Amino acid sequence: MEPHRWLPLEANPDVTNQQLQHEHGCQFLKQLGIHPDWQFVDVYGMEPELLSMVPRPVCAVLLLFPITEKYETFRTEEEERIKAKGQDVKSSVYFMKQTIDNACGTIGLIHAIANNRDKMNFETNSSLKKFLEDSLSMTPEERAKYLETYEAIRVTHESSAHEGQTEAPSIDEKVDLHFIALVNVGGHLYELDGRKPFPINHGETSDDSFLEDAIQVCKKFMERVSVVSLSGGITECHEVPFPCASLPPHPLDLKERKRPGILSYHFRTSFAL
Repeated sequence: MEPHRWLPLEANPDVTNQQLQHEHGCQFLKQLGIHPDWQFVDVYGMEPELLSMVPRPVCAVLLLFPITEKYETFRTEEEERIKAKGQDVKSSVYFMKQTIDNACGTIGLIHAIANNRDKMNFETNSSLKKFLEDSLSMTPEERAKYLETYEAIRVTHESSAHEGQTEAPSIDEKVDLHFIALVNVGGHLYELDGRKPFPINHGETSDDSFLEDAIQVCKKFMERVSVVSLSGGITECHEVPFPCASLPPHPLDLKERKRPGILSYHFRTSFAL
């Protein structure tokens, strides 16, 4: 049977804003029923003075990084180490596997929203809310299979893939970048990657320290990637700017209430694996 495959999303804050803001056609999360009091804003680096510009608190991070041979070696070793030693993962962590090629951006967003659903405002007829409610008692594998058949999310994803400053690649084109989510669940920082068999517990965190703690995890990812990608191309991850986009409340809402934001941290404007 042919594998399920979606168009890759572009890691571009403009695309993300188009996914969220009312005035743009795609409105990714809004189409899925997230109330439009959220928007992405730029974060310009990992230095403390730049991180201080991010509205707080932050409740999730989306990290985009190149898939390289060095990283894949680390991933295998990490999996073997955790299987041998074990780790503590709270039952309240929402995690799903990725069985759809090029769906990592959307799965990252699902992970971010699902693990902060108590902070989100869902529309009454939200298709994403329904997906989360339907899949809450499922296994990670069952959630992945359910997503394969969930047309509302697929259609919105593929609409988003056509937005932005560059032309989306062919659905069959190989890409070497991948999204993951970092979230704070019960005072622990979890890495959620649908390519891995389970969440990764990166230790204790708090609402106040989550952004800085997540950035430390991001820095470790930077150390694990080399410049040669799996497809043989050059991924100059250490020589390009590291733009970020955060998802705080809409500026008008900041005057009235303080809401958590979702931060999207990525190595470069590109397409996701």
